[in-house]
Formats: sequence, structure tokens, C-alpha cells
Amino acid sequence: MTTNLTAKNHRLMLSDGNSIPVIGLGTYSDPKTTPKGTCAESVKTAIDAGYRHIDGAFVYYNEHEVGQAIREKISEGKVKREDIFYCGKLWNTCHPPELVRPTLEKTLKILQLDYVDLYIIELPMAFKPGERIYPKDENGKWMYHETDLCATWEALEACKDAGLMKSIGVSNFNRRQLEMILNKPGLKHKPVSNQIECHPYFTQPKLLEFCKQHDIVLVGYSPLGTSRDESWVNVSSPPLLEDPVLKAIGEKYNKTAAQVALRFNIQRGVVVIPKSFTAERIRENFQIFDFSLTDKEMKEIEALNKNIRYVEMLMWQDHPEYPFHDEY
Repeated sequence: MTTNLTAKNHRLMLSDGNSIPVIGLGTYSDPKTTPKGTCAESVKTAIDAGYRHIDGAFVYYNEHEVGQAIREKISEGKVKREDIFYCGKLWNTCHPPELVRPTLEKTLKILQLDYVDLYIIELPMAFKPGERIYPKDENGKWMYHETDLCATWEALEACKDAGLMKSIGVSNFNRRQLEMILNKPGLKHKPVSNQIECHPYFTQPKLLEFCKQHDIVLVGYSPLGTSRDESWVNVSSPPLLEDPVLKAIGEKYNKTAAQVALRFNIQRGVVVIPKSFTAERIRENFQIFDFSLTDKEMKEIEALNKNIRYVEMLMWQDHPEYPFHDEY
């Protein structure tokens, strides 16, 4: 369905008439261990390599570097603002409707941009508003907040109407949570996308099918698996990029297992946002438009599905809106 994508033109249409590049650069990294300037250099490398989609978030603590890199490339004449697709995210402590616009305006100020292309609710779970990104009480217990996803959504709709973002979407929402928005009385703008974990070991067939029926584009994070950081990652699942099937298919096309995994998702109509701060890998991850997988190969990769998440966020599993208790 998406075999006609090229390095020059690889956008998918969104339900609101805007379009999203099918591959983006993920920019999450641990702020404590990432040297200053690394993110900015990576974004510039990515834009030079042909990427036009950058995925970021206020809680990554590096939006100032992302904005700086985008603005530098615009002033060099390498790209225009409208060529670039930036996705920002509303964090859990900012769900109350009156906080939505000020939070987005803060992101725009940090980026020094007039608008973002896509703004999404990062997680369906609200935390206690305040200065602390990860609020805990004196006993170290997470401080949650009453969640009203529909009210948060209405505040986002108002920001779209005000021109602060082109499109609005969600992330880590399950089917029930998506339906809550889709069935909301007086819905003005439906979610154009749902950003979720998606890769050959976790193919999300049911959620993908549900989203296709509702014209919602899936954006797959951790499309190459993820870091092996045991503090937040389920390491019981083996590293994806060592999979013999992906490697064997890669050898046939003179491609890496990573390129095969990315190609698999874009052929299913799933947008991929691989994170890398290594110039060589950033360029390599983009080289997925000069080959395509056969139906038989797609089925072989689909069969790798283990239905196991790497990113489980179990520390929040007692939140009433924790999204991963449901089947999908």
C-alpha cells in the first residue's frame, strides 16, 4: 500500500488534510548521560540525510537543541519551515484543560517556532500538576490526578483552532481510550495519529486494524526494539536486531536487520521514528526507500510477533487509565 514512497517524497495523508513523513528521527535520550549539543548535531545530520520529521517532547529536556537545529537548517536554505514536520507532546502533569495552551506555548517558546505540526497527549494517565515532572509524595508513591481525557482533548482542539499546531493526536492510547475521544459529543477534530510501541516482535495487529478503520495513522516508537535499560525496559524479550529472520532477509537485499524492520512497518502504513544520535546509523536508518519486501517476507516478519512489550511502564500500572491492561 505504501510501496510508492521515495526518499524525496515519503509523506502519508492524515485525516485532517495534513501529511506526515513516514520516517522521523526520535530524539529521546537520558539527559543525565547525553552530552550537550548531541541532539542538535543529530537533528542537523538527519535533515541533511533527508529526514523531514522530528519527534520530540518537552520531557526529553532537549527541545531547545531541536529547535536550534531546525532553525539553522532553515537559515542555511537547506529546508523551509513547511518542509519540516515536528511532533511535540503534552506531558502527564499538564492534562487539566487550563494548562494545555500554556504548556504548548512554553514548547513553542523553547523551540522558537510559531507552531508544531503535530501535538499529542503523551500518555492517557494524568499526574498531579506542578513543577515536578515525576511527582511523588514523601513515601515515594506516585501522585496521580483525576483524568478527564475528553476535557484535555477539547483544550487541544482549541489550540488547533488557534493555529498553534496543525494536527492533534495521542500516544499510548488503547482502543477504549481512543473510542472515548472518537465518541465524544461535539467532537471537532478527531485524533489523526496514535503513537505506540510497534516492531516485528510487537506488531500490534488489532490496534493497527482498529486505527485503519478510523483513519488514524499509527506511529511506531521503538521500531528497532529499544535500549536494554533494565530500570524501565522488559529485557525478557531478546534484542530485535539479532533476529535471524531479519538478518537473513537483510542479506538478500544487502540491508541491515534494522533497515528490514523499518521497511516492514512502513509497508504496513506505520510511521517509524527510530532514535539514534550516531550519524552513521541516522543515515543508515533512512536508506529504506530503495528496496521493498515481498508478501512472503512480510508474512515471515509478521510471524515473529511475540506480543511482548519492551516498554511496559509497570511503575504506573495502578493508574486508573494505565493503557496496557486491555488486550489492545
